[in-house]
Amino acid sequence: MTPIGFAGLGIVGLVAVFMAVFAFIHRRSPFSFRNIRAFSRVRRAASMVVEDGTRLHVSLGSASVLTPAGASALAGLALLRRLGEITSLSDCPPVATTGSGVLNLLAQDTLRSAHESVAVDQLFDMNHARLTGLTPLSYAAGVMPSIRDENISTNILIGSFGPEVGLLIEAADRQNAPIIAASESLPAQAVLYAASAEPLIGEELFAAGAYVQAGATHAASLVVQDLLRWLIIAALVAGAVLKLAGLL
Repeated sequence: MTPIGFAGLGIVGLVAVFMAVFAFIHRRSPFSFRNIRAFSRVRRAASMVVEDGTRLHVSLGSASVLTPAGASALAGLALLRRLGEITSLSDCPPVATTGSGVLNLLAQDTLRSAHESVAVDQLFDMNHARLTGLTPLSYAAGVMPSIRDENISTNILIGSFGPEVGLLIEAADRQNAPIIAASESLPAQAVLYAASAEPLIGEELFAAGAYVQAGATHAASLVVQDLLRWLIIAALVAGAVLKLAGLL
């Protein structure tokens, strides 16, 4: 293994240690994070569907989990798992739509695990997670009937989208169903910022698990991210000082 490979392995090991330490601390004394209104709306929407008999719709985009864009899909799956645990006791469990075959299998397994974790007596329906299309436009076209026909009270779009996300926003607006949206894609973020009331911008997407209390590791990951940023800033400042002093 090359020196760069050893350095990368060391960084991964250091991050894993930090994650374990902060997850342990969070279990004893939970961390507090700044308020993000969109996540407050997610929690409120999950509570309301149990009372009013409507559904949540979670759309996870069309990214392959084997590509860098798949990180946004994994964040969406963490949110889907937590929402499934909260709402599976209702008469109308959440519906998930995807544009990738592998991602759809993961969504089905996530919803099934959430369903079984709350010991619901009725059998889980695998059709609650649906593959609606394998291209961006066919995926958007396949999602629209779910928004219109499934008694959806809130639409949560979290994953990898393109400009076609505007079609989903338009479909939700026609049903007067609020949208909470986030994507790692810059074209999608531009559309969401213009058309969505409370879009999640940038890395806020990856905070979803922590803000819906999906587990201690999600909260620990936010703390570790901030810690790594400060370490990188300190290294850059130290390098600049050493360069000016002629020591580098």
